[in-house]
Amino acid sequence: MRKLILEIEPNENWAKLLSPIFEKIQSYEVLEIMKCAFEEGVRIHLAECVLKEAFSIHDVKYIGHYEMLNVLKSEGNKHTCLIKITEPEGFMELFKEFDLDLIYTTPMILSEEIHTYSCIGDQENISKFVEVMKTKMGNVVNMSFQKAAHQKHDILSVLTDKQREILIAAKKNGYYDLPKKINSEQLSQKVNISKATLLEHLRKAEERIMENILAGY
Repeated sequence: MRKLILEIEPNENWAKLLSPIFEKIQSYEVLEIMKCAFEEGVRIHLAECVLKEAFSIHDVKYIGHYEMLNVLKSEGNKHTCLIKITEPEGFMELFKEFDLDLIYTTPMILSEEIHTYSCIGDQENISKFVEVMKTKMGNVVNMSFQKAAHQKHDILSVLTDKQREILIAAKKNGYYDLPKKINSEQLSQKVNISKATLLEHLRKAEERIMENILAGY
């Protein structure tokens, strides 16, 4: 797996969607992606917002489709906040195009001129991500790759949110016990997905964990 860092100049449609945000915010940097639910069209970020001089934190409870849930720290015009983003109805189909087998990560930094996005995955899914960005979001001005690296103490960080959710459910319900306390059919019913989808998520999760553990061998 590789990590992609992509910089784009937003196109007219994307800039228009975010224009209410940049009326008040100078820059928006994601520190941690807490939730990314493609079916719901909802994301939750721990982010650092730098406000424009004319505005205070009290002016930005709601900005466009961004909702400030909590302000954790403030230093001058720089604020660390918990933010909920609800995708507008007209952008839901576009948002779902990013539901790829990728780990969305940092750096993710937005300003009026340049947006920086990052993700980790295999070449096939990274290529799909780049193509969506180029055709729907804006012009690519810089693209770089790094070797994907994760902290060993948090091995589950190599998984997507869905893979992590399914793997933890399997462990909690005794799927990995010997003998098994639950089979794949029963587990799929508990997590409300098909058996085939469940097994695919588990296979990919197990493969990613083993690749990370055995990196360099």
